[in-house]
Amino acid sequence: MQLKIIFNLNKLYIFFFYLVLFINVILFSTSSANSFKIKDLEISEPFNISFDKEKVINKGFNEAFKELVSMITTSSDQEKIKNISTKEVKSLIDSFNMGEERFVNNLYIVNFDVNFNRKNTLKLFEKKNIFPSIPKKKEILLIPVFVDLQLNQISLFNDNIFYDEWNKNKERFFLLNYILPTEDLEDVNLLIENKNSIEEYDFKKTIEKYNIKDFIIVLIFKNFNEIKTLSKIQINEYLKVETQTFKKINLSNKENLYTILKELKDIYENHWKDINKINTSIKLPLTISINASEYKKILHFEKVLDELDLLFSYEISKFNNETIYYKLIYNGSPNRFINDLETKEIYVDIQNQEWKIK
Repeated sequence: MQLKIIFNLNKLYIFFFYLVLFINVILFSTSSANSFKIKDLEISEPFNISFDKEKVINKGFNEAFKELVSMITTSSDQEKIKNISTKEVKSLIDSFNMGEERFVNNLYIVNFDVNFNRKNTLKLFEKKNIFPSIPKKKEILLIPVFVDLQLNQISLFNDNIFYDEWNKNKERFFLLNYILPTEDLEDVNLLIENKNSIEEYDFKKTIEKYNIKDFIIVLIFKNFNEIKTLSKIQINEYLKVETQTFKKINLSNKENLYTILKELKDIYENHWKDINKINTSIKLPLTISINASEYKKILHFEKVLDELDLLFSYEISKFNNETIYYKLIYNGSPNRFINDLETKEIYVDIQNQEWKIK
């Protein structure tokens, strides 16, 4: 009789242990669900008799959403969503935080952190036929070569206004961080040696000095008041060539110069975003099981799921004292999903068409 009572108590203990585990996992997956984060966005508003703090908060939400759109969509897609209402923006927000408030010269200034619900944001973009991109930062080597056809002069460092000004006036939402070559006499000599075939020159010796696989070589040709550019963009071992023409340009005019710089940077940003687009029309349903007794492995698995860029959603569909079953929606192929997990040292056994975490 006593043994039976002990056995029943053990069963009850096991049941409550897995019930608590299940609740913890549910709470963990809810609180840690992926979101798009905009941090430290400064908002200012005149502090006068008509000051309204709610207006400031709404302005913060709208500016944060505008920055998010600029970060994860290409220039052409941004036009499709520019007229979204404040009410609709608010419906996408999971949470926000206002930093220290300060008053400077009759201005109220505050910094915002805003977290946009990733799933709802992707749904909105899909409804508007927009495929957003994974907001990945990237370092890239940029070699800007200025060719003055009037003076028959070629420059990489000295007398190259594009080299001097390239990294000024960075936008918060830019994903590419440009590494410019350091001044080197050898590079200058190589440039001069190849000036007559500059469009075919590969800059290999210059590129090899930097531990960066991806690069952009932009040739800027000036002829009177016209600028023509030839950009060779190599990212992820894929080469793309872009050409642009700018007319009625005076490079002494900073506004003219920054117009060219902005358009070139937009082109490079769009190219990077195209590489990282999330195809939300692909919704791959997956069911994966994991041993319910391996608590650390469960936590690690959920942490990895929260970090997967192409994972649309996941939830626990059922569980017992031996196994927990996850139901996932993934915006990519099965092979890519498996590869994503393996980079985080999670391995999947797919024998008998049943997916299990090893």
